[in-house]
Amino acid sequence: MSASPNPNEFYEKLRAQLYDTTLWPSEYLYKFIIKTNTSEIKIIESLFNNMGAVINTVTSKNGKYTSISINVRMKNPDAVITKYKEVAEKVEGVISL
Repeated sequence: MSASPNPNEFYEKLRAQLYDTTLWPSEYLYKFIIKTNTSEIKIIESLFNNMGAVINTVTSKNGKYTSISINVRMKNPDAVITKYKEVAEKVEGVISL
C-alpha cells in the first residue's frame, strides 16, 4: 500500500504548475463536490463573496451530491491555493477537483 499523498507536496506541485502555465492575474475555475447540504454550499459561496465570482451549482441525478463550479479572477497561484485550503478547512468531506 502506498502512503496517502502529502497535502503540502500537492500544493507545491500545483503552485509550480500554475506559475508555469498561466499569466497572473488570471481567471481560475474551482470545482468542488460535496454531499448535498444547503448550509455547506452557502459556506463555500461565502468564501468567494465580494470577489466577482461566478458560481454555478448542479445537483446529482439522485440529489445526494452537489457540484459547485466557481470562476473567479485570482491574483496569483498563492491566492488560488489559499482558497483551496480555506474551503477544505471549513467544509468537511469536500472534494476539490
